[in-house]
Amino acid sequence: MAGGSIAARNGGKGRGMSAVAAAGFAGAALAATTVATFAQSVEPGETFFKGKTVTLLIGGTAGGGLDTAARIFSRHAGKHIPGHPTVTPQLMPGAGGIRVIDTIATAAPKDGTTIAVVPAGPLVEPLIGGRKTAYKMTDVVSLGAWAKDFSLCASWHASGFKTLADAQAREITVAGTGAAATPDIFPVLLNATIGTKFKVITGYLGTQETIMAVERGETHGRCGWSWSSLKATKMDWVNEKKIHIFLQMGAEKSPIFPDVPFAPDLAKTPEDKQMMALMFKPLALSNAFLAPPGMAPQRIAELRRAFSATLADKELIAEAVRSMKEEPSPTSGEDMEKIMNEMYATPEAIVERLRAVMKK
Repeated sequence: MAGGSIAARNGGKGRGMSAVAAAGFAGAALAATTVATFAQSVEPGETFFKGKTVTLLIGGTAGGGLDTAARIFSRHAGKHIPGHPTVTPQLMPGAGGIRVIDTIATAAPKDGTTIAVVPAGPLVEPLIGGRKTAYKMTDVVSLGAWAKDFSLCASWHASGFKTLADAQAREITVAGTGAAATPDIFPVLLNATIGTKFKVITGYLGTQETIMAVERGETHGRCGWSWSSLKATKMDWVNEKKIHIFLQMGAEKSPIFPDVPFAPDLAKTPEDKQMMALMFKPLALSNAFLAPPGMAPQRIAELRRAFSATLADKELIAEAVRSMKEEPSPTSGEDMEKIMNEMYATPEAIVERLRAVMKK
């Protein structure tokens, strides 16, 4: 054979390799070395963040519970992020938080200098919504959540609605902020599962605007109002009985309102209960902090540690109690990631039924 055998070309010992094989091996080795070097070349946070500004995008409007928590966080987080950067909050309202998630998932730098905080609703929207996204929600980095929360339906004292039975008997209008927000999606789910007659009046920019709508009589109330937000913004309405709280939703019933009906208890079928479980699970992730997909593992670990340390900061806790009437009850980034993966592993049949409900 022309050129001889491989063994012959290598001194007859059969232990060498062809030039092509050698080149392939060298290329693979170089690629592996390059990947390893890249993975190791992420600048430590102590030097990377020093002198920098971290922008915290807020998926809500000024004065709401989300905004309050975000600004408290921004005042203390710099102490715990390596390098001690300045953390600057930046409001980005729109579509109930979807605008912020779209930005963090597709446009934000992947180095940790831009992070975000959003309400619970947008976390599940890419799964049940009709729009197509250029990203997978489970690829967006979970940094942690401020609180384990639950949600309420409430009516203004002068609206003529006091009980769940009233909301099941005749049409009741409630204020909404956008397609993915809980004040928009929870009423639709409840109409389909427990026979309420909510009509969502949507388009309000944020929490404060919905509060004014209720007070002015533009709507009868609000449904899908997180307890943390209500406490932070209008606890006087609760204390002075200016609103009737007539339904609660969450992963479990809250002992704070033992006499208020719990929506999952009223589900008529196992499928309805599963839909509620999917929709209410994000309430364990109230005020969820996110970072862009594709970040280096080292940077993710640094930011997750910083998040947990910030939420455990005694000065932050004291400020939260003063402003929000309660200590944070945080979920770690690792646990938040598990919850997100569980949500997006919901059987397709349940997801399809929920999509159909949301289109009504």
